[in-house]
Amino acid sequence: MLVCHCNLITQKEIEATIVSMLDEDPWQLIVPAKVYHAMAQRGRCCGCFPNVVETIIRVTEDYHRNADGGDAEIVTHLDRVRALREKFGSKFSERRQKGHRAA
Repeated sequence: MLVCHCNLITQKEIEATIVSMLDEDPWQLIVPAKVYHAMAQRGRCCGCFPNVVETIIRVTEDYHRNADGGDAEIVTHLDRVRALREKFGSKFSERRQKGHRAA
């Protein structure tokens, strides 16, 4: 499946890049810009970044689940991220209240 239309990057390419990064250091912080840098690409419109974040979380959880085998200790980060999105919304859903002015 094509994830990034600007750079023509597929889901499998992103997943393989994340796994190779985790092989180097399983506890590093992986963000979309770091994935794109490892692929010698850059985010252009960045519309794919939310999907890349979910892919990073899913692949990282699977990686640690398969490496350690301790399902009880794995925290489902994707569920936590989705809950935070629902609770706080995104920057696009935030609107200033009518009559609000900067001081």
